[in-house]
Amino acid sequence: MRQLRGQERAITGNRQTNLAFAEAYGAGTLDETTEAALGWCRERARQTGIRTVTTGTGAALRMLAATADAKAVAEIGTGTGVSGIYLLHGMRPDGVLTTVDLEPERQTFAKQAFREAGFAGNRARFIPGRALDVLPRLADGGYDLVFCDGDLMECLEYLAESLRLLRPGGLVCFAGVFADGRTVDSGVQPAEVLRLRELLRAIRESSALAPALLPVGDGLLCAVKRA
Repeated sequence: MRQLRGQERAITGNRQTNLAFAEAYGAGTLDETTEAALGWCRERARQTGIRTVTTGTGAALRMLAATADAKAVAEIGTGTGVSGIYLLHGMRPDGVLTTVDLEPERQTFAKQAFREAGFAGNRARFIPGRALDVLPRLADGGYDLVFCDGDLMECLEYLAESLRLLRPGGLVCFAGVFADGRTVDSGVQPAEVLRLRELLRAIRESSALAPALLPVGDGLLCAVKRA
């Protein structure tokens, strides 16, 4: 790597500071009960080796759900409930989150977390199973937002299902598209990173979508389904 000169170092440092500030900006913006529930979720995730969305990613998901005035959201990858709490906070008060995960134990954690955050039991529908087995059973055009945080090797299939599930003007979002910097690394990369590159290309080139890549967390790829 070439040596950075003074001005370049300053620009790089400023960008890192700006990104850190943006990531932390949404922290503490929820009520104490919800923040406590999120802390509990993150601790369960740490204990079980599950990676959760960051505060910045969660804040973005909450904002996008609110922007879409979302009443119906589908989530691929329940985890311990962190992303679900953010999504539910952005959704309409009568909105329902349908969340899918291969591991029922994780959904048990999420159910408890949602209760602790103050959400009624009818605000979430938990479906255990493989996403590509579950998604075909969901209604065409019945969702305002689809959030994908599942198997990276299945991301293109998630995209195809999302396009079917979303209403015109609905949003699809993919977490973790930076893959810890590997997506833009020119070195040899594993199959899931190559798959992510295909996803990025497919969404950018699709005439059916208007995309944006948000530099929060490990990268949040979002796109609106055109009318």
